[in-house]
Amino acid sequence: MALSTEGSVSTAQAPARGSATVVARNIKVRYRVASTDAADMRSLPFARRVLLRAIGQRPKVTVDALRGVSFVARSGESIGILGRNGSGKSTLLRVIAGLETPRSGSVQARSNPVLLGVNAALVPDLPGERNVRLGCLAMGLSKRETEEVLPDVLELAGIGKAIYRPMKTYSSGMASRLRFAIAAAARPDILLIDEALSTGDAAFKERSERAMTKLRENAGTVFIVNHAAQVIEELCSRALWLMDGELIGDGPGPEIAHDYRWWSWNIAKEEHSKADDLLAEYREKWSPTPPDFQPPLPRAVTLRHAHTQL
Repeated sequence: MALSTEGSVSTAQAPARGSATVVARNIKVRYRVASTDAADMRSLPFARRVLLRAIGQRPKVTVDALRGVSFVARSGESIGILGRNGSGKSTLLRVIAGLETPRSGSVQARSNPVLLGVNAALVPDLPGERNVRLGCLAMGLSKRETEEVLPDVLELAGIGKAIYRPMKTYSSGMASRLRFAIAAAARPDILLIDEALSTGDAAFKERSERAMTKLRENAGTVFIVNHAAQVIEELCSRALWLMDGELIGDGPGPEIAHDYRWWSWNIAKEEHSKADDLLAEYREKWSPTPPDFQPPLPRAVTLRHAHTQL
Protein backbone atom coordinates (compact mmCIF):
# COMPACT_ATOMS: atom_id res chain seq x y z
CA MET A 1 0.00 0.00 0.00
CA ALA A 2 1.63 3.21 -1.15
CA LEU A 3 0.67 6.36 0.69
CA SER A 4 1.84 9.91 0.30
CA THR A 5 2.11 12.59 2.91
CA GLU A 6 -0.20 14.81 0.91
CA GLY A 7 -3.79 15.49 1.97
CA SER A 8 -6.49 12.97 1.12
CA VAL A 9 -9.92 13.31 -0.42
CA SER A 10 -12.81 11.94 1.62
CA THR A 11 -16.57 11.77 1.58
CA ALA A 12 -16.76 12.40 5.34
CA GLN A 13 -18.40 15.63 6.34
CA ALA A 14 -16.73 18.34 8.37
CA PRO A 15 -17.08 18.00 12.16
CA ALA A 16 -20.42 19.17 13.47
CA ARG A 17 -20.72 21.36 16.53
CA GLY A 18 -24.12 20.35 17.87
CA SER A 19 -25.23 19.71 21.42
CA ALA A 20 -23.29 17.25 23.58
CA THR A 21 -24.38 13.60 23.42
CA VAL A 22 -21.59 11.80 25.32
CA VAL A 23 -19.25 13.26 27.95
CA ALA A 24 -16.29 11.10 29.04
CA ARG A 25 -14.22 12.40 31.96
CA ASN A 26 -10.84 10.92 32.83
CA ILE A 27 -11.74 7.30 32.06
CA LYS A 28 -9.27 4.77 33.43
CA VAL A 29 -9.49 1.00 33.02
CA ARG A 30 -6.97 -1.44 34.47
CA TYR A 31 -6.78 -5.22 34.05
CA ARG A 32 -4.84 -7.95 35.83
CA VAL A 33 -3.99 -10.60 33.25
CA ALA A 34 -1.81 -13.68 33.05
CA SER A 35 1.50 -13.28 31.22
CA THR A 36 3.56 -15.85 29.31
CA ASP A 37 6.62 -13.57 29.30
CA ALA A 38 9.49 -15.40 31.00
CA ALA A 39 10.82 -12.07 32.26
CA ASP A 40 7.63 -11.53 34.29
CA MET A 41 8.13 -14.91 35.95
CA ARG A 42 11.78 -14.17 36.71
CA SER A 43 10.85 -10.86 38.32
CA LEU A 44 8.89 -12.65 41.07
CA PRO A 45 10.37 -13.80 44.40
CA PHE A 46 11.74 -17.35 44.25
CA ALA A 47 9.05 -18.81 46.54
CA ARG A 48 6.31 -17.26 44.41
CA ARG A 49 7.79 -18.68 41.20
CA VAL A 50 7.94 -22.16 42.74
CA LEU A 51 4.31 -21.92 43.89
CA LEU A 52 3.01 -20.76 40.51
CA ARG A 53 4.89 -23.51 38.67
CA ALA A 54 3.57 -26.10 41.12
CA ILE A 55 -0.05 -25.12 40.52
CA GLY A 56 0.42 -24.54 36.79
CA GLN A 57 -0.33 -20.82 36.77
CA ARG A 58 1.29 -17.84 35.08
CA PRO A 59 2.24 -14.58 36.79
CA LYS A 60 -0.24 -11.74 36.48
CA VAL A 61 0.67 -8.30 35.21
CA THR A 62 -1.16 -4.98 35.32
CA VAL A 63 -2.35 -3.52 32.03
CA ASP A 64 -3.70 0.02 31.83
CA ALA A 65 -6.22 -0.35 29.01
CA LEU A 66 -7.37 3.28 29.26
CA ARG A 67 -5.35 6.03 30.90
CA GLY A 68 -7.40 9.12 31.61
CA VAL A 69 -9.40 9.42 28.39
CA SER A 70 -11.61 12.53 28.18
CA PHE A 71 -13.71 13.94 25.34
CA VAL A 72 -17.10 15.42 24.47
CA ALA A 73 -19.06 13.94 21.56
CA ARG A 74 -21.70 16.05 19.86
CA SER A 75 -24.81 15.54 17.78
CA GLY A 76 -24.20 15.10 14.07
CA GLU A 77 -20.71 13.64 14.52
CA SER A 78 -19.41 10.34 13.22
CA ILE A 79 -16.38 9.54 15.37
CA GLY A 80 -13.80 6.97 14.36
CA ILE A 81 -11.59 5.40 17.02
CA LEU A 82 -8.12 4.51 15.71
CA GLY A 83 -5.25 2.58 17.21
CA ARG A 84 -3.25 -0.60 16.91
CA ASN A 85 -4.28 -3.86 18.62
CA GLY A 86 -4.35 -3.42 22.38
CA SER A 87 -4.65 0.37 22.26
CA GLY A 88 -8.00 0.38 24.10
CA LYS A 89 -10.45 0.98 21.24
CA SER A 90 -12.99 -1.73 22.02
CA THR A 91 -12.59 -1.15 25.75
CA LEU A 92 -13.57 2.48 25.26
CA LEU A 93 -16.69 1.48 23.31
CA ARG A 94 -17.70 -0.96 26.04
CA VAL A 95 -17.25 1.72 28.69
CA ILE A 96 -19.44 4.13 26.71
CA ALA A 97 -22.05 1.39 26.31
CA GLY A 98 -22.06 0.67 30.05
CA LEU A 99 -20.69 -2.87 29.67
CA GLU A 100 -17.23 -2.25 31.11
CA THR A 101 -16.51 -0.90 34.58
CA PRO A 102 -13.82 1.78 34.66
CA ARG A 103 -11.41 1.99 37.54
CA SER A 104 -12.20 5.69 37.74
CA GLY A 105 -13.85 8.45 35.77
CA SER A 106 -17.38 8.97 34.56
CA VAL A 107 -19.40 8.73 31.36
CA GLN A 108 -22.61 10.63 30.75
CA ALA A 109 -24.93 10.23 27.77
CA ARG A 110 -28.14 11.95 26.82
CA SER A 111 -29.66 8.54 25.95
CA ASN A 112 -28.69 4.89 26.24
CA PRO A 113 -25.92 4.09 23.71
CA VAL A 114 -26.50 1.09 21.47
CA LEU A 115 -23.49 -1.19 20.96
CA LEU A 116 -23.97 -2.97 17.65
CA GLY A 117 -24.32 -6.73 18.05
CA VAL A 118 -25.10 -6.61 21.76
CA ASN A 119 -28.45 -4.87 22.00
CA ALA A 120 -30.03 -6.84 19.18
CA ALA A 121 -31.47 -9.97 20.82
CA LEU A 122 -30.95 -12.39 17.94
CA VAL A 123 -31.60 -16.15 18.01
CA PRO A 124 -29.21 -18.38 15.98
CA ASP A 125 -31.84 -21.04 15.24
CA LEU A 126 -34.32 -18.58 13.74
CA PRO A 127 -34.21 -17.24 10.17
CA GLY A 128 -32.73 -13.82 9.58
CA GLU A 129 -36.14 -12.37 8.71
CA ARG A 130 -37.56 -13.42 12.10
CA ASN A 131 -34.46 -12.07 13.82
CA VAL A 132 -34.96 -8.70 12.16
CA ARG A 133 -38.39 -8.47 13.77
CA LEU A 134 -37.05 -9.58 17.15
CA GLY A 135 -34.11 -7.18 16.96
CA CYS A 136 -36.27 -4.20 16.03
CA LEU A 137 -38.73 -4.94 18.83
CA ALA A 138 -35.85 -5.35 21.30
CA MET A 139 -34.55 -1.93 20.30
CA GLY A 140 -37.86 -0.23 21.02
CA LEU A 141 -39.73 -0.21 17.72
CA SER A 142 -43.43 -1.06 17.72
CA LYS A 143 -44.81 -3.93 15.66
CA ARG A 144 -46.11 -1.46 13.08
CA GLU A 145 -42.79 0.37 12.89
CA THR A 146 -40.95 -2.94 12.58
CA GLU A 147 -43.02 -3.98 9.58
CA GLU A 148 -42.48 -0.57 8.00
CA VAL A 149 -38.68 -0.73 8.26
CA LEU A 150 -38.37 -4.43 7.37
CA PRO A 151 -37.79 -3.82 3.62
CA ASP A 152 -35.12 -1.19 4.39
CA VAL A 153 -33.33 -3.58 6.77
CA LEU A 154 -33.29 -6.37 4.18
CA GLU A 155 -32.01 -4.01 1.49
CA LEU A 156 -29.25 -2.56 3.68
CA ALA A 157 -28.04 -5.97 4.89
CA GLY A 158 -27.94 -7.23 1.31
CA ILE A 159 -27.62 -10.93 2.16
CA GLY A 160 -30.16 -12.15 -0.43
CA LYS A 161 -32.03 -15.41 0.07
CA ALA A 162 -29.95 -16.12 3.17
CA ILE A 163 -32.41 -13.90 5.06
CA TYR A 164 -34.79 -16.89 5.07
CA ARG A 165 -32.21 -19.29 6.53
CA PRO A 166 -31.23 -19.74 10.22
CA MET A 167 -28.67 -17.20 11.43
CA LYS A 168 -26.42 -19.98 12.69
CA THR A 169 -25.66 -20.73 9.02
CA TYR A 170 -24.41 -17.16 8.38
CA SER A 171 -20.81 -16.16 8.10
CA SER A 172 -19.60 -13.65 10.67
CA GLY A 173 -19.68 -10.95 7.99
CA MET A 174 -23.30 -11.67 7.06
CA ALA A 175 -24.36 -11.61 10.71
CA SER A 176 -22.54 -8.31 11.30
CA ARG A 177 -24.19 -6.72 8.29
CA LEU A 178 -27.62 -7.82 9.46
CA ARG A 179 -27.01 -6.46 12.97
CA PHE A 180 -25.88 -3.15 11.54
CA ALA A 181 -29.00 -2.96 9.36
CA ILE A 182 -31.24 -3.60 12.37
CA ALA A 183 -29.46 -0.99 14.49
CA ALA A 184 -29.59 1.60 11.70
CA ALA A 185 -33.32 0.99 11.18
CA ALA A 186 -33.98 1.66 14.86
CA ARG A 187 -32.15 5.00 14.45
CA PRO A 188 -30.59 5.10 17.92
CA ASP A 189 -29.43 8.47 19.20
CA ILE A 190 -25.96 7.06 19.98
CA LEU A 191 -24.71 4.10 17.93
CA LEU A 192 -21.46 2.26 18.70
CA ILE A 193 -20.03 0.08 15.90
CA ASP A 194 -17.10 -2.28 16.53
CA GLU A 195 -15.63 -3.68 13.30
CA ALA A 196 -19.06 -4.41 11.74
CA LEU A 197 -18.30 -2.37 8.62
CA SER A 198 -15.15 -4.31 7.73
CA THR A 199 -17.21 -6.82 5.80
CA GLY A 200 -19.20 -6.50 2.64
CA ASP A 201 -18.72 -5.32 -0.91
CA ALA A 202 -18.64 -1.81 -2.33
CA ALA A 203 -22.44 -1.74 -2.58
CA PHE A 204 -22.83 -2.50 1.14
CA LYS A 205 -20.23 0.13 1.96
CA GLU A 206 -22.22 2.74 0.04
CA ARG A 207 -25.50 1.69 1.65
CA SER A 208 -24.01 1.76 5.14
CA GLU A 209 -22.56 5.22 4.52
CA ARG A 210 -26.00 6.51 3.53
CA ALA A 211 -27.52 4.94 6.66
CA MET A 212 -25.00 6.65 8.94
CA THR A 213 -25.56 9.96 7.16
CA LYS A 214 -29.26 9.69 8.02
CA LEU A 215 -28.40 8.99 11.66
CA ARG A 216 -26.21 12.10 11.81
CA GLU A 217 -28.86 14.20 10.06
CA ASN A 218 -31.25 13.21 12.85
CA ALA A 219 -28.82 14.78 15.35
CA GLY A 220 -27.40 11.41 16.36
CA THR A 221 -23.80 10.40 17.07
CA VAL A 222 -22.02 7.38 15.61
CA PHE A 223 -18.81 5.86 17.03
CA ILE A 224 -16.87 3.48 14.78
CA VAL A 225 -13.97 1.20 15.68
CA ASN A 226 -12.30 -0.29 12.64
CA HIS A 227 -8.82 -1.71 12.00
CA ALA A 228 -9.01 -0.41 8.43
CA ALA A 229 -8.14 3.27 8.82
CA GLN A 230 -9.46 3.92 5.32
CA VAL A 231 -12.98 3.22 6.63
CA ILE A 232 -12.51 5.95 9.23
CA GLU A 233 -11.00 8.26 6.61
CA GLU A 234 -14.00 7.87 4.33
CA LEU A 235 -16.87 7.74 6.83
CA CYS A 236 -15.96 9.80 9.89
CA SER A 237 -16.05 13.53 10.49
CA ARG A 238 -13.86 13.18 13.59
CA ALA A 239 -11.29 10.69 14.88
CA LEU A 240 -9.84 9.76 18.26
CA TRP A 241 -6.34 8.19 18.12
CA LEU A 242 -5.54 5.86 21.01
CA MET A 243 -2.10 4.47 21.82
CA ASP A 244 -1.50 2.18 24.80
CA GLY A 245 -4.70 3.44 26.41
CA GLU A 246 -3.83 7.12 25.99
CA LEU A 247 -5.74 9.55 23.79
CA ILE A 248 -2.95 11.10 21.70
CA GLY A 249 -5.01 12.62 18.89
CA ASP A 250 -8.41 14.24 18.42
CA GLY A 251 -9.38 16.06 15.24
CA PRO A 252 -10.87 15.80 11.72
CA GLY A 253 -11.47 12.17 10.80
CA PRO A 254 -10.08 12.19 7.24
CA GLU A 255 -6.88 13.97 8.24
CA ILE A 256 -6.09 11.94 11.35
CA ALA A 257 -6.92 8.67 9.58
CA HIS A 258 -4.63 9.62 6.68
CA ASP A 259 -1.76 10.40 9.08
CA TYR A 260 -2.41 7.15 10.99
CA ARG A 261 -2.25 5.15 7.76
CA TRP A 262 1.04 6.79 6.76
CA TRP A 263 2.54 6.06 10.19
CA SER A 264 1.28 2.46 10.09
CA TRP A 265 2.66 1.97 6.59
CA ASN A 266 6.15 2.95 7.81
CA ILE A 267 5.79 0.54 10.73
CA ALA A 268 4.83 -2.26 8.32
CA LYS A 269 7.85 -1.46 6.14
CA GLU A 270 10.07 -1.54 9.27
CA GLU A 271 10.98 2.10 8.76
CA HIS A 272 10.99 2.50 12.54
CA SER A 273 13.06 5.67 12.69
CA LYS A 274 10.74 7.37 10.18
CA ALA A 275 7.69 6.08 12.08
CA ASP A 276 9.03 7.45 15.37
CA ASP A 277 9.56 10.87 13.80
CA LEU A 278 6.05 10.83 12.34
CA LEU A 279 4.51 9.79 15.64
CA ALA A 280 6.23 12.66 17.46
CA GLU A 281 5.00 15.05 14.77
CA TYR A 282 1.43 13.73 14.90
CA ARG A 283 1.30 13.77 18.71
CA GLU A 284 2.04 17.49 18.62
CA LYS A 285 -0.21 18.13 15.62
CA TRP A 286 -3.29 16.37 16.99
CA SER A 287 -2.73 16.71 20.75
CA PRO A 288 -6.20 16.83 22.36
CA THR A 289 -7.20 20.10 23.98
CA PRO A 290 -8.90 19.81 27.38
CA PRO A 291 -12.62 19.23 26.71
CA ASP A 292 -15.13 21.93 27.55
CA PHE A 293 -17.55 20.15 29.89
CA GLN A 294 -19.79 23.21 30.20
CA PRO A 295 -22.68 23.73 29.86
CA PRO A 296 -23.85 20.45 31.45
CA LEU A 297 -25.09 17.72 29.15
CA PRO A 298 -28.84 18.32 28.62
CA ARG A 299 -31.02 15.49 29.94
CA ALA A 300 -27.82 13.70 30.85
CA VAL A 301 -27.91 10.16 32.14
CA THR A 302 -24.88 9.03 34.14
CA LEU A 303 -24.28 5.41 33.21
CA ARG A 304 -24.66 3.05 36.13
CA HIS A 305 -21.19 1.55 35.84
CA ALA A 306 -19.31 4.84 35.98
CA HIS A 307 -18.06 6.61 39.06
CA THR A 308 -16.11 9.75 39.75
CA GLN A 309 -12.45 9.50 40.66
CA LEU A 310 -11.77 10.15 44.33
